[in-house]
This record gives sequence, C-alpha cells and structure tokens, in this order.
Amino acid sequence: MSFSQLQKYILSAAYGSKGRVKREVFLKYYDKQKHKPKKADQHGSITRSMESLIKRGLMIGFGRRTPEKWFIEEVKLTGRGKKQVKILYGKQQMLPFKKLQK
Repeated sequence: MSFSQLQKYILSAAYGSKGRVKREVFLKYYDKQKHKPKKADQHGSITRSMESLIKRGLMIGFGRRTPEKWFIEEVKLTGRGKKQVKILYGKQQMLPFKKLQK
C-alpha cells in the first residue's frame, strides 16, 4: 500500500502510543513544515487522512455522530494497522537531499 507523508506520520504516532490517540497529537506534523497551511486546512487534511486509514481497515475511529457527519476525536490501530507500520519501519527511509544548484 502507498501512503502519504501525513498518513505515515499518523500511523507511526498511533503505533508509538498504547491505546487510543487524540487527534491533537497529529497536529505536530505541521510544526516541522516550513509552509504551514491554515488551521482549518490542517484539520481537514488530518480528517481526510484518518478517514482513508479507517476505510482501509488500519484504524478504528471514536467520536461523535451528528445527523450530517462523524466527528473523529480519537483513533486506535487495528492488528492490520500494526503490521503495516512494521512494514513501513522496515523500508529504507528517504533522505532529504537538496538539489545542487549550478
């Protein structure tokens, strides 16, 4: 399976902690970036990534249900998700090489 950088971060952060993980933990992903998106865009992209991982069966979402939509507040890795994280850790990481300017 291919994952975005945010999804990889979400999986590794959830794997590092035992049990349920609050969604505020995933906002730390944007602290490392130079060009930070707006706060609403951060929450939206995190929600989409979590929903994608839940649909794949890698996570379980806990939250509130309104008549229109779900509000995911916490997530937990499934057994399948833990296996995927171990596979991700096993792959060689890409180094951030900078392009040489001529």
